[in-house]
Amino acid sequence: MATPVRNEGTRTRRDVLGGGFLAGAGLLWGGAESSPLPSLPTSTSEQGSLPGWGEVQDPALNLRNLVRMQGSLREEDVPWWFTGVIFAVPSSQESPRPLVRFEGLETYWFSHTANGFRLGGHTVTYFRDYETNQFLYEYDNPWTGQTDEVTAAVQGGNLEFEYSQDGIWPVRLDGSAFSEPVRSGLRVQWEEQGPHVWLQHQTVYPPRLPGMFGQRQSMFVRRTEFFDDRFVALPSVFSSTVFMGWLKWMRMRDYPGHVIWHASGAKLSSLTEVPKEFLARAEREYPERLTAKPRGSS
Repeated sequence: MATPVRNEGTRTRRDVLGGGFLAGAGLLWGGAESSPLPSLPTSTSEQGSLPGWGEVQDPALNLRNLVRMQGSLREEDVPWWFTGVIFAVPSSQESPRPLVRFEGLETYWFSHTANGFRLGGHTVTYFRDYETNQFLYEYDNPWTGQTDEVTAAVQGGNLEFEYSQDGIWPVRLDGSAFSEPVRSGLRVQWEEQGPHVWLQHQTVYPPRLPGMFGQRQSMFVRRTEFFDDRFVALPSVFSSTVFMGWLKWMRMRDYPGHVIWHASGAKLSSLTEVPKEFLARAEREYPERLTAKPRGSS
């Protein structure tokens, strides 16, 4: 899922965009052919401990570790695979009930800029029957009485996100911001317990999106890997909850209610780790969405 970040302080909370998601222990991503790493601090903490919530944070280290968690410090494709269930909430008087399952692939690319990074990406999500887990091509809609044609959810390629020590915000493909960004030191919510380190963040969506959207996500990694500076791309896993209106293919725009997505998944070392059934369909239907490498780049 898309993974923009909330830039949170102790008294004020300013939303900014950040990134979307298993590699074996000891995997250090990024080959020799990749571009050199940007100039950022290479020590997460001398004490091997994160600052507590509300304590002073280093924006440069936050930027470095956020990119390591979400993608890679090298300019390269970083695929995430995820699955989950969508729940229907027809009214405030009804409990959420399972609607469909889903499976998706989200691919990120962090390009280096003078001020940090620029994130681009693509997402392909297919829906599956809740009971059988088979790919879903038609859905008998109990609210409309119609049979809906189920189409994939495909996103990306029409905007990017600027990442810097001053914050994170959406930009057009030419790098220009949609509006003047609010700049302050990048702050994110880090947590740690025992052998685990995780990042919590809130999605902020691009401007002028119609309807209801909201997402909260947590990304996890082993403590030993997080504090190992040789990892330019951390083997992270995630879980998130998304709130939005009825799925577009349900044709229920004027109906009351909404849906809740619950997703979980993992960052992959390459597309070879994507389940074969999903990958075969995606390669057949959306081959151009399987890389986030910027057009025109060498």
